[in-house]
Amino acid sequence: MIRQGEQSWVFPEPPVITATGTVVGPEEGEGPLAADFDLVHPDLEIGQSSWEKSERALLEQASDIALQHAQLQKEDIQFFVGGDLLNQIISNTFTARKLGVPYLGVFGACSTSMESLALAALLVASGAADRVMAGTCSHNCTAEKQFRYPTEYGSQKPPTAQSTVTGAGAAILSRGGSGPVVTAATIGKIMDLGIKDPFNMGAAMAPAAVDTIQGHLQDTGRQPGYYDMIVTGDLARVGHPIAAELLERNGVPMDQTRFQDCGLMIYNVDKQKVQAGGSGCACSAAVTYGHLLKRMLRGELQRILVVATGALLSPLSYQQGETIPCIAHAVAIEMPGAANAGGGRAT
Repeated sequence: MIRQGEQSWVFPEPPVITATGTVVGPEEGEGPLAADFDLVHPDLEIGQSSWEKSERALLEQASDIALQHAQLQKEDIQFFVGGDLLNQIISNTFTARKLGVPYLGVFGACSTSMESLALAALLVASGAADRVMAGTCSHNCTAEKQFRYPTEYGSQKPPTAQSTVTGAGAAILSRGGSGPVVTAATIGKIMDLGIKDPFNMGAAMAPAAVDTIQGHLQDTGRQPGYYDMIVTGDLARVGHPIAAELLERNGVPMDQTRFQDCGLMIYNVDKQKVQAGGSGCACSAAVTYGHLLKRMLRGELQRILVVATGALLSPLSYQQGETIPCIAHAVAIEMPGAANAGGGRAT
């Protein structure tokens, strides 16, 4: 039985992440994780005539790199699951058009990376597919253009604002092969703290991350120490301390060396002009599929829990004065030997 507890899936035969592809822009290429990305672009245009086409190109390139690493053709992929921040998730839709395989478009804002990975893992673990690709992307200029102001406007942002990551990440999950495996996933619930400020998404998303982490631990019977690292998606400098404090209050203290955040990892927030840190669909995708999985393959990490967070606002809802509903999805990734140790219910 795959379903466990109230909101989690635990996979008796864990799908294997056989290959990944990561592509990022210039700001990310100046950050501390640059060496772990497959391709770094020196500019934001990427040879395209619009920001939207540039974002699409990022995901197409990440998908191609993942296929190359897996030594597969696009026809070998049975389903593609993905989404992004743009209206009608057009970056993924047009990438799926190029791939030409059955497509499931999803939207979880910045949580889309783990939402798509969880669904891809479920397809493989349930026997519905042998190979599935999960992918997502974002671009700083498309996000600014759609959700805030045109890039050319040059508006000032408060310290609580976050910088949308320009990049893309794709992963191929298979029924066999070698590589890290997806052992479990926890699907989040909508949480709303009542925040209306789109420049303070870290604080808005923190309760969703906390709720999903607690739900995952309760459903699986695991303790935080089971994981070498628990990584939130993009709470950044404002939201991540709030999440740590809420977990502490709720009796789930976190080792601060193990409790990290992709939005703080991808940039040097003290030196780069990224306000509170990174955000966007590509934030957790690039950090996970690039940096974290490479650390696992090097033997530095055995078990990680990636908790991607998403602020589910739109320009329309913001203009109508709505609050920001948020969600977080968690995926447990382990090295095969670690996944078999202790029956998956470590204390």
